[in-house]
Amino acid sequence: MIRAYKFLMRPTARQAIALGEMLRDHCSLYNGALQERRDAYRHVSKTAITYGTQSAQLKAIRAFDLDRQGRWSFSSQQATLRRLDRAFRAFFRRVRSGDTPGYPRFRGTSWFDTVEFPRDGDGCRWDSTPHVPGTRIRLQGVGHVKVNQHRAVTGKIRTVSVKREGRRWFVVLTAERAGPEPLPVTGSAVGIDLGIVHFLADSQGGFLDNPRHGRRAADKLTTARRKLSRFPRVRRDKRTRNHQRAVEKVAALHGKVRRRRLDHAHKTALALVREHDVIAHEDLAISNMIKTPAPRPHPHRAGDFLPNGAAAKGALNRSIADAGWGVFLTILTSKAESAGREVIAVDPRNTSRHCPRCGHTAKENRPTRETFVCVSCGHRAHADTVGAINVLRAGLVRREAESA
Repeated sequence: MIRAYKFLMRPTARQAIALGEMLRDHCSLYNGALQERRDAYRHVSKTAITYGTQSAQLKAIRAFDLDRQGRWSFSSQQATLRRLDRAFRAFFRRVRSGDTPGYPRFRGTSWFDTVEFPRDGDGCRWDSTPHVPGTRIRLQGVGHVKVNQHRAVTGKIRTVSVKREGRRWFVVLTAERAGPEPLPVTGSAVGIDLGIVHFLADSQGGFLDNPRHGRRAADKLTTARRKLSRFPRVRRDKRTRNHQRAVEKVAALHGKVRRRRLDHAHKTALALVREHDVIAHEDLAISNMIKTPAPRPHPHRAGDFLPNGAAAKGALNRSIADAGWGVFLTILTSKAESAGREVIAVDPRNTSRHCPRCGHTAKENRPTRETFVCVSCGHRAHADTVGAINVLRAGLVRREAESA
């Protein structure tokens, strides 16, 4: 199985400049390869250029531009060309399936924030010894950079990536190990129901409040965006220092919200994995849940539209995005796999309308958002708890069916 590790790098001032130049030159290589593919398709009888053709040109490019492209790892430049090739493959796959194509776009220096090294020891060298203070990573063209390794890396290092987030630099390692490290068996199974008011309700009657990180930072973000809007939109290299500070302030606030959301998701998922052997959750189509309502043209007045609830739906969409259900479920699945636990996704339909006592299903069973009152047997409970109980039962049924 593959595990990822992310550590903070602490480069010197010169190393930070060299890392920025490495990103800039890889971004230039990416954009140049994209331009070559566009020109070949448009002007040379719709000729398609492959990764193999562009990779074969790298040697000549490095020899021609020794001061820039020649400084960096050959393998990392090949990885950048593979990244472009994957973008084109995904584009053609979407075209064939009838989805929105999304043609690969040129990358600005602020968009291109990652350089990948396909193998440890080829252009980079990670110290694979157990965790010791003062760990370093060697990068071709940069040197030995200090890394804050806060936990040990288990397994064989496969790939190494250098990533920039704001003014911080991180190294991301992927390591392969033989299998999971199972936690002690608890004999417990739980169903969870994700929501807005309560981030999580479980089948045992517990609730976890929604931290609403985005809403808590909304006022600061509004102030920062208002200051940023005072500056005219210009190219990055034409920005004044005050403009750059305003941009960095908005980015720093968004980064803080993101880190808080990830921290909450990791801690919540870890607690569930430690306490339960089986975890069942709703298989939510989150991308469909946050879609904007379709406009409703007026049947008698051309150019006019009827109310479609877009304002209320927009507020709900922001709340769903702020909760971060998708990120949490991804982290939960990963941690459960590493700990030898089982995560089951079940159909979410009618989970909060189905009575767990008599089995009666009706829309009237849920008169309000929080209340569940069965119109058949009179069973009364919190609607989210009822949903979590039904999710657990459906998950156990599916588990038994798959094992049979």
